[in-house]
Amino acid sequence: MDKLVVSLDFLVFPPTHTCDGENASPRLRIKGLSAVSVAVMAVNPFQPSCCSFCPWLIWNLPPTGEIPSGIPRAGTVTAPVSAVQGRNDFGNIGYDGPCPPQGSTHRYAFKVYGLDTLLDLAPGATKADLIVAMHGHVLQFGDTSALYSR
Repeated sequence: MDKLVVSLDFLVFPPTHTCDGENASPRLRIKGLSAVSVAVMAVNPFQPSCCSFCPWLIWNLPPTGEIPSGIPRAGTVTAPVSAVQGRNDFGNIGYDGPCPPQGSTHRYAFKVYGLDTLLDLAPGATKADLIVAMHGHVLQFGDTSALYSR
């Protein structure tokens, strides 16, 4: 599997991308893509209720070097980029930023997959649905993470 180099514009979330600000999805930069489409799964391994709480699922992104910030909370989006989004573990469609309890820190890891196809997966699908749909189609992988404290 080919490695992707994935980066954010920060190591610590600015409020814009958290529950304390606009709760806007962050920009992701991706180097080394040679895929048909891209999927992103954000996970928060610090969430006390489980081992990998998922605050964002998005797929069928074009294989460009950048996923722009501020993707609207809709199942199917056409701007600023075309994509399909799933239902996160908050029960919402789209991105929900970090919102740790006062006095704690959470880490969001952004897992980026380069796929050999567009996925036939309906808007609002779950993390389990996305994992099943990606099976056998992942050509590339990379990840990055950032912290947020309150």
